[in-house]
Amino acid sequence: MVTLQIESWAAIAPGLETKEDWRRWLKKPTLLPEGFSKDSFRQIPPMLRRRFTTLGRCAVTAGLKIMDEGQSIPSIFSSRYGDTAISLSLLEQMGMNEPMSPSNFSLAVHNAVGGLFSIVRKDTSKVTSITAVEGFVVNTLLEAVGQLQESDRVLCVIYDIPLPELYQRYCDSDLFPYAIAMILNKTGDEQLKIEQIIQPDNIEKITENSQKSEALQLINMLTGLSSEMNTKLNGVIWKLTRTVCNGTEKA
Repeated sequence: MVTLQIESWAAIAPGLETKEDWRRWLKKPTLLPEGFSKDSFRQIPPMLRRRFTTLGRCAVTAGLKIMDEGQSIPSIFSSRYGDTAISLSLLEQMGMNEPMSPSNFSLAVHNAVGGLFSIVRKDTSKVTSITAVEGFVVNTLLEAVGQLQESDRVLCVIYDIPLPELYQRYCDSDLFPYAIAMILNKTGDEQLKIEQIIQPDNIEKITENSQKSEALQLINMLTGLSSEMNTKLNGVIWKLTRTVCNGTEKA
């Protein structure tokens, strides 16, 4: 078992940009708008904003929401699939023997979003990129545990967009673009406990009532609407439990 402390967090999706937006929607989900408002990504300088896809804009905006100007801490950017729409467009160009777009190629690599985030902030701190289809929230948090052995704080950004229609028949996909950012540290009132539940015979029973989306389970915990979540990774159930030491929720 290991523990982390949550210093602050933010999340963004179409029509959901504040903690209260998320609480209301999670209590009574409705169909979200197809796109973001004009002001959703205003924290990204316009010249750089043009270089971002929706995935990058979400991830960078979520991170900027909780980072003060001048802060310099390591960051972890985690996505299940990355910018699959760009990757697919490159594959289609290759299939037609056409030259690949250099700009699209540079954005298709998994660490592109973290790199653009460092450019926006003019921050040369260490940036780590993670891709994990199964248990990607746990993988991200375990990476944070390792980095907190050397650093006092670390930024985690978990983000994804719906898969292109071509891929949706082969694997599950999120229904809308989103990004969740958290600053984790070694001390604080909000504690996140990570532990294994090694009960292979009961894995399906433990997870059968869980929400399919790890991301939504995480936001449920962050908003205080639930206190724990379970996810499967490498044949083992991982349980995440959130507790507030002072007994009150942060606004």
